Amino acid sequence: MQPQARIDSASERHANPRGIVVMGVSGTGKSTLSARLGNDLGCPVLEGDTFHAAASVAKMQAGHPLTDEDRWPWLDRLGSAIGIAAGEHGLAVAACSALKRSYRERLSAASAAPLFFVLLDTGQDEIARRLTTRTGHYMPASLLDSQLATLERPGLDECAVILDARQPPDQLAAAALAWFARVAAD
Repeated sequence: MQPQARIDSASERHANPRGIVVMGVSGTGKSTLSARLGNDLGCPVLEGDTFHAAASVAKMQAGHPLTDEDRWPWLDRLGSAIGIAAGEHGLAVAACSALKRSYRERLSAASAAPLFFVLLDTGQDEIARRLTTRTGHYMPASLLDSQLATLERPGLDECAVILDARQPPDQLAAAALAWFARVAAD
């Protein structure tokens, strides 16, 4: 059985468009898991980093954390893109830090589709190790402390699951798909 068949049929997906947002601080594996989920579910994957304004990217490259005012337009652009992709394909997956509850609410409002959040979480030492060995990304390891300080883990009233980012991508994908199948069926 293909993974998407376990979730629901293609016709059901188009009648009820939804989005999955893989969230967490930089270096937790959001892009890796998002790509895996998109492949398993046969749906588009949106990389949240590509929706940042050039000025925001330059700010982060210089080691300065973004403010809420920097993030609102980015969240609006990404949320809208999630909604469009979900409307066209029935389901879309996005990688986005979505660190605060207000950011998740903003994404949800901009998408106009139900969003399901998967937080990849692990200890600061593991994330720092990953960031110092990562190449080709504009986010410097020096911003990890500010990201961790900003992170508001999803509340029990949010449609979210928290997974241990130290797990291999295959296990994370299986856990995320099983959770999504359960909650999307309700």
